[in-house]
Amino acid sequence: MHDHDTSERLASYADVLAGELPDTWTSSHLSPDAKDDLTELADRIWDLDLVAASLAEHPLNQAAILSRPDGAQLVLLDRHDEHNGFLIAAVAPRALPDEAYRAVPEPNGIALADDPFLSAEQVAGDLLARYDRALTQVRHNALGGIQPSQPDRVVLTWQPDGSVAAAPADGRAGPILVAHGFVQDPDSGIYRLGGDDTQAQARAVREIGPQLDALGIGTALQHPAGRHAPTSTAASMPPVPAGTRTPSARTR
Repeated sequence: MHDHDTSERLASYADVLAGELPDTWTSSHLSPDAKDDLTELADRIWDLDLVAASLAEHPLNQAAILSRPDGAQLVLLDRHDEHNGFLIAAVAPRALPDEAYRAVPEPNGIALADDPFLSAEQVAGDLLARYDRALTQVRHNALGGIQPSQPDRVVLTWQPDGSVAAAPADGRAGPILVAHGFVQDPDSGIYRLGGDDTQAQARAVREIGPQLDALGIGTALQHPAGRHAPTSTAASMPPVPAGTRTPSARTR
């Protein structure tokens, strides 16, 4: 099969697969000409099993990337054996500290048959479930002083630089936070609201409460030691008690 035909097959398969997965996924293709991007992607493939073994013998020369709005990514690559189909693996987030990956099991990839519709069910029920658990854990490990949220409560944590940060447990709160000036880091999933204008900040923090409440999500404000929130917001959101990669952590 010619390289062009192989690339078209991979890209078409990825497009169908992305459309069949739960939530919203988009696909993009990296051709053999994108050598630097392929090298960077290969380094972030989060696998110590099937896909790592394949890459050890067959360096990545093309790939399709499936991306979700929250920063999650999957990579689809050629399967170099006697079977038709592809391999798919999770992609580790960029820019998280090495320590975040310690003690987190790799969400190792799987082999897919030459049927993207059946494969979507396999990915959703197996790889994606393990990937989401691993993502949640490494992002939690990377939070540092940010109090983690729960599905029914978003915790806003005041930061030493005067900003406010939150790490919602799911995607429902994100649009409300963004609408009030929070900016999401796609790798950590953390939303931050700058503190340059403290009045605007206090107003935003105050106004998101009723909007989240309409979704059945409570709000709480976490005060780091030595910092007090503006009184205009403290009354509406009482404090809650503070909660208590290296390449080597996922080396192929």
